[in-house]
Amino acid sequence: MLRTTLGSSRVLRVCVFGLVTVSTAVLLTTANAEARHHRHTRHYAHARHHQEASESYSPAFSSIIVDGNSGATLSSNNPDASRHPASLTKIMTLYLLFERLDAGKMKLDTEMAVSEHASEQAPTKLGLRPGQTIRVEDAIKGLVTRSANDAAVVIAEAIGGDEDDFAKIMTRKARALGMSRTTYRNASGLPNDEQVTTARDQAMLGRAIQDRFPRYYRYFSTEAFNCGAVGVRMFENRSSVVRTVYSGRDW
Repeated sequence: MLRTTLGSSRVLRVCVFGLVTVSTAVLLTTANAEARHHRHTRHYAHARHHQEASESYSPAFSSIIVDGNSGATLSSNNPDASRHPASLTKIMTLYLLFERLDAGKMKLDTEMAVSEHASEQAPTKLGLRPGQTIRVEDAIKGLVTRSANDAAVVIAEAIGGDEDDFAKIMTRKARALGMSRTTYRNASGLPNDEQVTTARDQAMLGRAIQDRFPRYYRYFSTEAFNCGAVGVRMFENRSSVVRTVYSGRDW
């Protein structure tokens, strides 16, 4: 069973359950947790933007439950209502990175350059600086443990050349996966009025990334990691979104 819920009171959050059973559950809700966790002025403005957008949702609540194997819809409530994906955007960013790894076009130890644009992203972030490099594996862990916006842009630029072109690749992949109501404008999920999705589309993506890339599934259980790109600093898993996507826990 794959359950996707988008409500107006919490940050978009995903959970997948039943990894070895015949069904899988995914839960998505919307929240303003980032506004509580980060007091950076610019980031507060972004969080407030999401909160104001969610308060204007009509209908306010959106959900879907689908069979994890067949994809058949078991229950739904406004599953095609448009929502801003927030940090769930990073699931598609990781999907495209996993594709490159699977095809041998990148390796886990491939060094990716950090641009000024990437370093300027609002929190949450790793604190990467222009001119540095970060290993692919560390960038994956940065997204999983910190929902790191700077690392998301580094990935985008490594694959697409720049973030705008990467967003177009994301949208094309969404269409290829059957996500007909999803449009991406950036790699991180930072506010953009044109970046939209639905509960049904996120259920499709959740099933696809789990089924297609079992080899990289283990990264979603990462609790902490040391990132050499920022002076071997340890980052604990505080991500309110990406961490819960595939941790196998009910939050």
